[in-house]
Amino acid sequence: MTEVPPEQACPIAPVVDIVFSRWTTPILWTLNEYGRQRFVELERRITTITPKVLTQRLRQLERDGLVIRTYHPEVPPRVEYEISELGRSLASLFVALTDWSVNLAKVEQARAAYDAKQLTRRRRT
Repeated sequence: MTEVPPEQACPIAPVVDIVFSRWTTPILWTLNEYGRQRFVELERRITTITPKVLTQRLRQLERDGLVIRTYHPEVPPRVEYEISELGRSLASLFVALTDWSVNLAKVEQARAAYDAKQLTRRRRT
């Protein structure tokens, strides 16, 4: 039996790398929610992303097959982005994560309790 490197031991690690890299979920959510969008429309809806990063993420999502880029040879040229069928296949995953989000208050409580414990420990030393 061959030994599996630790970074490959978890079968969902590659999925997490693709789907949950920074800005992927807001872009896919926006395209799924609002349909086909021009670059400027995406930029307006995802206000905290820079144009450079949006360009990079859109290229990566197109490369991964999650987004379709359509170039219209007009004057001026028009480019539109839409979520692909492969991208839409992530919908059940996003629904499950949305359902889990009811636990965020518990996460905040756990963080506060942890931080309070750490503060108490620091005061003792």
